[in-house]
Amino acid sequence: MNNLRTMKIKNVVVGSGAAGYATAVRLFQSGEINTAIITENINAGTSRNTGSDKQTYYKLSLADGEDSVLNMAEDLMSGGAVDGDIALSEAALSTRGFYNLVELGVTFPCTEYGEYIGYKTDHDRGKRATSAGPYTSKMMTEKLEKKAKELEIEIIGNLQLIHIFTDDEHVTGALFYERGERKDESISTHLFDASNENSAKLNLSSVNEGEKIPFVLVQCENLILATGGPAELFHDRVYPASQFGATGVALSCGIHGQNLTEWQFGMASLSPRWNVSGTYMQTLPRFISINPDGSCEREFLLDFFKNKYEMMSMIFLKGYQWPFDVRKVINGSSIIDLLVYKETVLNGRRVYLDFTRNSCDEDIDFECLSDEAKLYLKNADVCFGTPIERLRKMNMPAVQFYMDKEVDLSRDYLEIAVCAQHNNGGLSVNSKWETSVHGIFAAGEAAGTHGIFRPGGSALNSGQAAAIRIAETISQRKEELFERKEKSNLLERAKEVVKLVTYIHGTTPVYELYRQVTKHMSLHAAMIRNSDKLREELKDMNKLWLSLPDLEKRPKNKEEWILHFHLRDTLIAAIVYISAMLDYVEKGHKSRGSALYTDSYGVLPDVSFPEIFRFTEDDGGGQDIIQECALKFTEARPHTEIQWRPVRPIPCENYFFEKQWAGYRARFGIK
Repeated sequence: MNNLRTMKIKNVVVGSGAAGYATAVRLFQSGEINTAIITENINAGTSRNTGSDKQTYYKLSLADGEDSVLNMAEDLMSGGAVDGDIALSEAALSTRGFYNLVELGVTFPCTEYGEYIGYKTDHDRGKRATSAGPYTSKMMTEKLEKKAKELEIEIIGNLQLIHIFTDDEHVTGALFYERGERKDESISTHLFDASNENSAKLNLSSVNEGEKIPFVLVQCENLILATGGPAELFHDRVYPASQFGATGVALSCGIHGQNLTEWQFGMASLSPRWNVSGTYMQTLPRFISINPDGSCEREFLLDFFKNKYEMMSMIFLKGYQWPFDVRKVINGSSIIDLLVYKETVLNGRRVYLDFTRNSCDEDIDFECLSDEAKLYLKNADVCFGTPIERLRKMNMPAVQFYMDKEVDLSRDYLEIAVCAQHNNGGLSVNSKWETSVHGIFAAGEAAGTHGIFRPGGSALNSGQAAAIRIAETISQRKEELFERKEKSNLLERAKEVVKLVTYIHGTTPVYELYRQVTKHMSLHAAMIRNSDKLREELKDMNKLWLSLPDLEKRPKNKEEWILHFHLRDTLIAAIVYISAMLDYVEKGHKSRGSALYTDSYGVLPDVSFPEIFRFTEDDGGGQDIIQECALKFTEARPHTEIQWRPVRPIPCENYFFEKQWAGYRARFGIK
């Protein structure tokens, strides 16, 4: 027997990260009190559990230098494949979102006169970046959560999104798996009709007698997906272990994806998962590799570079240029990412950073470094000692982070790999952050608002801008809650979905299947992509999806059921993402951004590299178009329909003040 609870909530925000909390708070403040946050785990997610040496927040310059909303929008678009209306909104709302965080207590630094000074980040021509330290996004999440609780916004935990229901391209509800123990406490009166929960018993032939698999069906008018990126796609990832995402679920209900080929990959520590960017590189640690059995330690980068000073100058650059970038492979800092990938994936060795000693165990003559590295380290007063000594002076919180995780950089080697860090693509949204399905919005990394390149920290700003736009859009709509006639009974449809997703009778443990999918994605669809291998993978992923009920062993506990639903989400996402990558190549596009597509007519980074690294840099002809993907099912067989469209330009309106003032009053009902 299965248990199915039902409830009605007008606005459902799925996700408890910085974007999700911000959206719920903005909705409540705009009068939408019939709003609730639903989350798998309130302490999970990327924004609460990730950071870097100095985690960046990107916004309009608020101190020295000239800047404007239009300039920032143009810079956001310059990364390629970015819609102008979204870029304009992110630029225009960046200060509003930023100052809201300041007022909530996020400790962004300012001068004694109140100027919020900035610094230059990657893919940034100004000084728009700021930081509250290694835990900037964590601090944002905690302050926004505190505000949500002060407003008494309902937060419902332990519910995992597994299906979305729509009618006539309009959202009607969502189905959740109940991960935790059921509690009978009443739901807040803020929620529409939620105090009278209904229970329904389902007789399902696929469920063992006496086995209870609890589900919750939520009928809603608006669904905001703040579920993060599809972190579950890759085995090698810097996303926290608690982050999975729900992109596959979203694509399955007909929501379009865009720019799914575009990711950020870069070097990260494996335990704990953390970007080794910024000062971790600028302090010039040793790169060493060791056989799996712990033998044969060596500084493998010295095999490639002419001398140790050329090597250290390039390592320094990785602090500024952390993401892998095909433009920086030939005679650039991204050659280090390829050397690490070659050493780990192709040579089967483990790579570590060593902060305890200088390269070759010798003192550094800082005058022999590149001018950029030498000037920076001189200005930082760290032209002395070992990497850990330099790191302590430059950025003690970066050292303390690892200490808090029981890793002492003054003693311990730090294992690293090239990992997936951020999906620049995602669900396709308009300038209101609404998807192709009416009433479904996406905020944060779930939304594909970024293009090929993005300034560091722009993702944190994007989530805050999205919250403002989504709240304004929903509050301005005059639709009556749940009055739209449904063509089919939602409860009966939910019963059918439950039957489908719980029909399992194979012999392979879910952990093995999940590991198989993510391992193959990291090997063939991550930083290095080969079209022949991608075709093989797409065929295998489709076959696995169709045969999954006959292969997978029935879950025996909640942990396995949780992973079962994540596996379904991952498989669907993998099919669509690989389809997008294949279509990208077949349309004649070449290597760009953080993806190197093997090209037999291209060039090798160096004669010492194998053919898998031969590539041709894209000529930039695709920067003004966007790839959109739509998933369709024919007799349970998934098929991805793909089209390309021009980027939407930056809106050019008549901004005569009185005209805009009248329009503003009309939008917000101000007399």
